[in-house]
Amino acid sequence: MVKFLKSNKAVIVLQGRYAGRKAVIVRSFDDGTRDRPYGHCLVAGIKKYPSKVIRKDSAKKTAKKSRVKCFVKLVNYQHLMPTRYTLDVDLKDVVTVDALQTKDKKVAACKATKERFEERFKTGKNRWFFTKLRF
Repeated sequence: MVKFLKSNKAVIVLQGRYAGRKAVIVRSFDDGTRDRPYGHCLVAGIKKYPSKVIRKDSAKKTAKKSRVKCFVKLVNYQHLMPTRYTLDVDLKDVVTVDALQTKDKKVAACKATKERFEERFKTGKNRWFFTKLRF
């Protein structure tokens, strides 16, 4: 079978707290691990999407509307829907599996992810990834 759930692939989370949210695969585990004996992957996604910015907004208001909230999570392959999009944001050094072990490591990983996503949003690339999924 062809492996199509590779890193940097944009996916939509289908189950759980972040259902309907867009995420990007950081690392995939096709054969599973000892504690998770099924195919799963480490994803970093958007918890809260940026708001619509209009021309008459001040710089302060534009900065506030451009904020993004993120999440980092291990997700089963069955709970993901792959998309045709890829996101070339390098998160491998920031988001790791051992970053999920303790609360402060996870918070630090989320903050670093948030910075990278906001930087990507401000450049105007990957516009689809930063829009809310309407369904």
